[in-house]
Amino acid sequence: MTRLKFLPFVLLVLFLSGLALADYDSEIRDLKQQKEKLNSEIQKLTRQIASTDSLLRADDARYKKLQARYSEDSERRRAEIDSLNVKIRGVAAQLQEERQKQAHAKNRNDNVAAKRKALRSAMLSICKQLERQVAMTVPWERDARLERVRSLARDIESGSAAEEESFSRIKAVIQQEIKFGDEVAIVNAPLTRKNGELINAQILRIGNQWMVYSDENGTVYGNLVRRASKGKITYEWNENLELWEREIIRYAIDVKLAKKPPQIIAMPVTLSVVGGER
Repeated sequence: MTRLKFLPFVLLVLFLSGLALADYDSEIRDLKQQKEKLNSEIQKLTRQIASTDSLLRADDARYKKLQARYSEDSERRRAEIDSLNVKIRGVAAQLQEERQKQAHAKNRNDNVAAKRKALRSAMLSICKQLERQVAMTVPWERDARLERVRSLARDIESGSAAEEESFSRIKAVIQQEIKFGDEVAIVNAPLTRKNGELINAQILRIGNQWMVYSDENGTVYGNLVRRASKGKITYEWNENLELWEREIIRYAIDVKLAKKPPQIIAMPVTLSVVGGER
């Protein structure tokens, strides 16, 4: 009877134990599912970490590669910059040297230009002085001689004649004037006497010291006399000559015309251009 009383209790305990065991099994299954889920997530995370590590390694490799390339480029650019700096310094030195050469050349050109200018001024002064001297000499082709000197002076003053050409022309003009002062020349030309009479005359010039004439009939004689008045030089014929002076003039003309043999003739001072009437 007592056993029968405990039987429901035992059955209740067994029932409750069965229920407890069923709950444990369900909890175990849930835990196993959670474990599998966690393992799956861990594997997923492991794969993600591996992928991330791979990306990090790739990024690190790429960074190192870029860093190495940057270093190489920097070294190359520094080398290029150094080379360019050397070239720039070389070019700057050449430029400075060229500037100095140009400055020296400019100074030389300026010196040459200044010397040429001074030479032109000196030659122009010579021409003016020569013009004054020619204007004061005997009136023998004087207009043509003056025009030759004045033309040269105009060309020098205007710069149309170079210094070398001007110097050569001055030399030629001076040589012509020296020749004019040394030569003996005679011409047959019309001549106006002091009284205004126009005659055909033989005019003899001995340098710039004597200038005499005789008419074609040998009846009229004269010598050229220079006069200075108030700084102005004038020339006129002196026809008041002695007989012996006329004979000397006639003889000198005949010698020049080869009518008489050449010989030394002492021309009196009275017949000189710088002489004068007695």
